[in-house]
Amino acid sequence: MNAPTCASGAPAPVPALSVGPVVLPTPDRAVDLQVRVTAPVTGGALPIVLLSHGQGHSHHLSSLNGYAPLVHAWAAHGFAVIQPTHLSSTTLGHLDLDAPDAPLHWRSRAADMTRLLDRLDEIEAAVPVLRDRLDRGKVAVAGHSMGGHTASLLLGARLTDPHDGAEVDLTDPRIGAGVLLAAPGRGGAALVEAVARNWPFLATTDFSAMSAPALVVAGEKDTSGHLTTRGAEWHADPYHLAPGPKSLLTLFDAEHGLGGISGYDVAETTDENPERVAAIGRLTSAYLRTALDPGDPAWQAARDALAADPHPLGSVTSK
Repeated sequence: MNAPTCASGAPAPVPALSVGPVVLPTPDRAVDLQVRVTAPVTGGALPIVLLSHGQGHSHHLSSLNGYAPLVHAWAAHGFAVIQPTHLSSTTLGHLDLDAPDAPLHWRSRAADMTRLLDRLDEIEAAVPVLRDRLDRGKVAVAGHSMGGHTASLLLGARLTDPHDGAEVDLTDPRIGAGVLLAAPGRGGAALVEAVARNWPFLATTDFSAMSAPALVVAGEKDTSGHLTTRGAEWHADPYHLAPGPKSLLTLFDAEHGLGGISGYDVAETTDENPERVAAIGRLTSAYLRTALDPGDPAWQAARDALAADPHPLGSVTSK
């Protein structure tokens, strides 16, 4: 990536542009696929991050209009970020509820991300300032909460389709790395009864084949009692139960919003902490730089800085 650097070696933030909605006609979907594209104003060979939104309670965070703090951080540090509005978005109402994967549309969500990669030519045509600036050989996927589940499927996690009993493999080999933010963990007895009954696709989550490099980000106080019986450690399952290479960023005192990554000053954030959000932007950017280009020292430098901080916001382990 061709980004200017600060004295510390980290990329200097640069102005970014954001365009949305970009509408991709999708006849085999309940509605056309709408996306937002955010990228630096200048520079070429931009790595791509596909960002999958969570659900949440707010109307517009679960759409292409959410996650501005993260999107802006990634774009300012040299990434082109593409974020779709999934069929489960609250902005669309309750669409296609007769679909086998409704109401969370777990399979459609992953298909949306694959479509984005299939249709990069159309996205570039709709956003001409991006033409010939994307590095299609460097693609990452990221997701928060339910979006983390979507990202895990694209990175190699498996599940059993509750409707036909078939093993589902939605891995996309074009995706080289991922970031799972407050993602769901294992199924089975780890789920509360209501989740196992209403969202049975979560009951068979299997991370044993999720071999792609990934950074798992988990909040120390993200107990998610409405989802799991295991408390905050459940969100670290994608690290512990998947093969390496993986890293786990545990954020001290963080809850499910991880300080407010889903939007600026949003009401549903229970642990608002701008410093934490900024740190997530820095650390995830550094991780993705190195994961997509192993010769880039950004991730080690970021880990060293975190470890040297007398008041660190979190800790990192790797395998």
